[in-house]
Amino acid sequence: MKNLLHKLTGEQALDVVQRLAARKGAVADAILAEAERVLAAVDVDEIADEVFDQLDRIAVEDCWDKAGGHRDGYTSLDDAAQQLIEEALQPFVDQVERYHSMGMVKQEQDYCMGVILGTYRYEKESKSEFKEWCEDMPAECAGCLLDEWRERNRATSATAVMDAFIRQHCPDWAKCMNRATEGTTRV
Repeated sequence: MKNLLHKLTGEQALDVVQRLAARKGAVADAILAEAERVLAAVDVDEIADEVFDQLDRIAVEDCWDKAGGHRDGYTSLDDAAQQLIEEALQPFVDQVERYHSMGMVKQEQDYCMGVILGTYRYEKESKSEFKEWCEDMPAECAGCLLDEWRERNRATSATAVMDAFIRQHCPDWAKCMNRATEGTTRV
């Protein structure tokens, strides 16, 4: 019977957990406490590694396949590359937004730092042929994420922490990324 749990699909396991969490009592409390622990554990370097890996998996052939003429018009190589980068980063952006919606400010900040760092590492360290087709796009996507994060966290001291993080871990981006806090527009 113990092996039964290992036979469940992810969707079935989620259904079991949701049903147990909906009940009152110690089991529901334990599930919620564990969910909070899982969500609270944000490792900036681990997120950065995941982002790097996700971006590094994009093959130049994917860009070529997406570009060109199709029934909805034409997609340039630049537009195709931009779409692929955005698609790869979207699950991470969504998680930053989920942390915000849950009021988990520190986790939102740390996760955002991880995404920015992973994107920076991709731009600096990746040997991917695709990277040549998307030169400034990783920085632009990270900058957009940072702008959205700053908009939500304007009145907090967290922006100074974020700026210091970028200066330390993403030095080549520090000048353009930190311009938003200096009152000028990012290029």
